[in-house]
Amino acid sequence: MCTHTPKCPTADSPDREAAHVVAAHPEQGWSLLCNSVLVFEDTGELLPDGRIIASRRPLATV
Repeated sequence: MCTHTPKCPTADSPDREAAHVVAAHPEQGWSLLCNSVLVFEDTGELLPDGRIIASRRPLATV
């Protein structure tokens, strides 16, 4: 999907979040990157093969 030069990181790459945003819906809390990764505002991710990357946001302490 990426046509940028240099190419964006692949969905399997550790720096996959550095890919360009091709669609953003902040009102819904998600963005689609050009490597087909869905990134959610809570830092969770959905990879193109269906794998889920859990949120890395720390839990609030009371």
